[in-house]
Amino acid sequence: MGSDSQDHRLLYKVAKAYYEDNLTQQQIGGRFGLSRVKVSRLLGRAKQSRIVQISITPPLSSNVDLEREIESKYGLKEAVIITPTRYETDTVVSELGLAGAQYLLRCLQGSEVIAISWGNTLLAVVDALPAASFPRVRVVQIIGGLGELEANVHGAELTRRMAQTIGARPRLLHAPGIVKNQSVRDALVNDPQVSGTLTLAASADIALVGIGAFRKDSTLSNTQILTQPQTQAIKKAGAMGDIALRFFDRNGAHVKTPIDLRIVGLGIDAIKDIPRVIGVAGGRSKIEVIRSAIQGKRINVLITDDQVATGLLKDE
Repeated sequence: MGSDSQDHRLLYKVAKAYYEDNLTQQQIGGRFGLSRVKVSRLLGRAKQSRIVQISITPPLSSNVDLEREIESKYGLKEAVIITPTRYETDTVVSELGLAGAQYLLRCLQGSEVIAISWGNTLLAVVDALPAASFPRVRVVQIIGGLGELEANVHGAELTRRMAQTIGARPRLLHAPGIVKNQSVRDALVNDPQVSGTLTLAASADIALVGIGAFRKDSTLSNTQILTQPQTQAIKKAGAMGDIALRFFDRNGAHVKTPIDLRIVGLGIDAIKDIPRVIGVAGGRSKIEVIRSAIQGKRINVLITDDQVATGLLKDE
């Protein structure tokens, strides 16, 4: 038998022992009278000669390849793409909420600070969270209260409920999200309790945010936080959407508005500086505003639906 045949035979036997019998390289060396370094080299040659061909099979009914395309195109840390059971707003929001809850729990090691904004999609995330115990985790508001205090999309309510559900400690921002004028805002952000909460939010490990768009059925429209003239002025200034009421344009750049001087909450760049900013948003009508947010690096993790993902992969 020729030396090439003998060599091929040894490569095959070593590969079978490693990949199918689950022996360690040290065990294989002992079995065949080889050094561990020699075994490692043989395994490398087995791949090069295609004796070993590794195939990674995606889970059934998953969007893993679509997620990888989105991550690659936009430089995201991660994308999570769902295929909703129905493409109706309530269903999409509910199922995005479940995906967001699962992703958030996966990220927790036990001592993180989670900053959370407000809105219907984040309500769905909080609703989907299972009971857990993270006593050293803290949940903090990004922006003061928006809308009626008792509303379930209110930042304080979401913060309180999330913390209660996962057994964490809440840190509430005891101030309205938008106040009458800059003087009131300055007085509030200089209050030790408010400033301390904002400092904690800025130091968060994870931010969970919605991505707002100018739509009739948006949370911003439904809560009537802004007057119609204010909304029109913001749109005229070039705003595409918002994260925690900080507006950005088509390229994701910050659009300065007079409202900025009245907001009690983190600035758009402070949110951007949080290591993991998870944007949860979906629905075909949000494709362009989501594109703007990720192009501007406003978020680095996207949880959305497959119709949005497909739209994001198309050229503008």
